[in-house]
Amino acid sequence: MSTIRALTTEEQEKLIDLSLEARDNSYSPYSKFRVGAALLTEDGVWIKGCNVENASYGAAICAERTAYVKALSEGHSKFIALGVSTDQVVPVSPCGICRQFISEFGPKDLPVYMITPNREYKLVTLNDLLPHSFSREEAGKFLL
Repeated sequence: MSTIRALTTEEQEKLIDLSLEARDNSYSPYSKFRVGAALLTEDGVWIKGCNVENASYGAAICAERTAYVKALSEGHSKFIALGVSTDQVVPVSPCGICRQFISEFGPKDLPVYMITPNREYKLVTLNDLLPHSFSREEAGKFLL
């Protein structure tokens, strides 16, 4: 069982700032739905990601997955918090594929901040977003 520490006020502010900055880099000419993500690794590294669309819609990648792919490709695999921002006036949660992707790396009590342009947020955990997830542990039960 994970015991993620709470973010400091400064870390929380930085998570919001970086998520909104990442959103500004979104490449979303088709949907016009800008999304930014900021990820804090256990070793204190900040990773930003934005959604990147493509004319072949299936080739698009969400902001959350961009941040995770960047982090993992740089050797970071343990995380403290995720922030996700959009242009919507209400908090927007990660999509289903992102929820499943994020659950691969956990932990289930990972705080996920869903951030609005005016810096308000809704705080949930990964387990809130994807209860009964199909995790590495679950997949391992089925492998021979």
